Amino acid sequence: MQFAELVAEYERLEATSKRLEMRQILVDLLRKVSAKELPALVYMMQGELRPEFEGVELGVADSLAARAVAQATGAPEKSVAESLRTTGDLGTTAGQLLPKRAARLDADPLRVHEVYEAFGRIATASGAGSQELKVRTLVELLARSTPSEAKYLVRFALGKLRLGVREMSIVDALSFAFADGSKEARAAVEAAYNRSSDLGLVAEHVAKDGVPGVNKIPIRVGRPIRPMLAERSPDLADALRRMEGKAALEYKYDGLRVQAHVPEQGPVQLFSRRLESISTQFPELVKELPAAVHRRPAIVEGECVPVDPETGELRPFQEVSRRRGRKYDLERMQEEVPVRLFLFDVLLDHGTPTVDEPFPTRRRLLESAVHGTERVHLATQKVVDSEADAEAFFEEAIAAGCEGVMVKSLAAGSTYRAGARGYWWIKYKREYTHALADSVDGVVVGAFYGHGRRGGRYGALLLAVYNPDEDRFESFCKVGSGFDDATLETLPAKFKPFEVPEKPESVLTELVPDVWLRPAVVMEVRGAELTLSPIHRAGVGKIRPDAGLALRFPRFTGRWRDDKDAETATTTAELISLYRSQVRQISSANAGEESA
Repeated sequence: MQFAELVAEYERLEATSKRLEMRQILVDLLRKVSAKELPALVYMMQGELRPEFEGVELGVADSLAARAVAQATGAPEKSVAESLRTTGDLGTTAGQLLPKRAARLDADPLRVHEVYEAFGRIATASGAGSQELKVRTLVELLARSTPSEAKYLVRFALGKLRLGVREMSIVDALSFAFADGSKEARAAVEAAYNRSSDLGLVAEHVAKDGVPGVNKIPIRVGRPIRPMLAERSPDLADALRRMEGKAALEYKYDGLRVQAHVPEQGPVQLFSRRLESISTQFPELVKELPAAVHRRPAIVEGECVPVDPETGELRPFQEVSRRRGRKYDLERMQEEVPVRLFLFDVLLDHGTPTVDEPFPTRRRLLESAVHGTERVHLATQKVVDSEADAEAFFEEAIAAGCEGVMVKSLAAGSTYRAGARGYWWIKYKREYTHALADSVDGVVVGAFYGHGRRGGRYGALLLAVYNPDEDRFESFCKVGSGFDDATLETLPAKFKPFEVPEKPESVLTELVPDVWLRPAVVMEVRGAELTLSPIHRAGVGKIRPDAGLALRFPRFTGRWRDDKDAETATTTAELISLYRSQVRQISSANAGEESA
């Protein structure tokens, strides 16, 4: 396929926000490409070269890409910078400057596989001279490109494709392109993606053999499974009712969720909740897991929790976050912030997938497969069948330094639902016992410039919750409290990679921030209560027509949820549930006052 054909579809996708129209564009494109090019095309639609968990990065900085644009177009770097200030997008700048160069009319048209291979060379370039190689390779691509091709080449290089295509959009399109588009076909394709985290692999199998093909994709070590997620309950009585009176309660550790892949031979791989490779950040766990997990190959899941190096007591999540992204001083950090891994599930046992087994079976397999070590333990668990026992275990968890409990179903249908959120698992934390002292994990979608002491930097952020049914982010608050001066100083640089020139199509809000941001960064906030709002769009129409939910008096807790991506932050449904729980508590309190 010629790259120009792909770019034409990119432009059609960028021009629409209609889900059905976007799906049809994707379906037509997927059917058009050859089987050999299909996986690469699917990765490129995601703005990637490989599945995200492989961590393949292009490493092209803005300045490097600007230099390549200058060389390819013949424009001075100063002119490129001036144009960029006007367009706000280096890809658009490249497209505008390229026509000024005439000596490229006889160039061979670019093909998709050539572009993919060239970016592969950019990604693998390292060591002395690597930056020049990256520039030269990008210049060679731009020299053969049309203005439209140049726009998307530069955007891809910078990781800012801006197509509005999310993973579930591609899942939908695959089920229509290579199956019958039925609910069953779509569920099969999504399940294959949730269990492999590799849309290119899923595309290859469904294109070749349809739904039977994706059903055969194996779970294997080294390919992470998208994590199962929990719902919330306002109290333990409600959680137990949902479990028909009996459930397994586990400590809810305040840590970093980790999926550990332990091969029969070779190095252990650790993946975060967002499926990023974090093996190098916790070398002591990589070393100790083979001794703890004796039936291999295995995939186990747990919480990585910081502990006090002197007392062994559990410490808050913020401390383990100091270990994230570290490349240097690893030995010192192991001493300063030691960790323990508390395992709570097994997804592959001795090479056999266990995700379709009910939770009690998985727990028994986990207990028999794992021998506790200094740093690797089993999550503390107790089966309860009364509210009194549940409350006692909850208080025990709090006393042990945990933030609450997980309530897990023991029913025959309690399989591991990869990538799904549901009431098979329920989380219940200490703050749920108070009317909306609960925290909300919001996705940052915009920023407002500050005034006075905050002049010249961001003073507040616009937050949204994710609505998976509509695949969009719905605003629920503007937060400017809870930031210290040091944090405020870092905000512009922190959010620079996510700036976009206009409101993302996936964002729904009536507020207009000074800077729009691509939904990516998640932060924890608390507030006084949830109220109905004509401005914020979270759950619009669900409680009252034309009104959404808003968090009153929001305050940043100081916790950036780097362990979560935008789609696994708080959902619209969760926010609605919190609002209704709050209303019930207020009503009960009022009734109590009246009866008194």
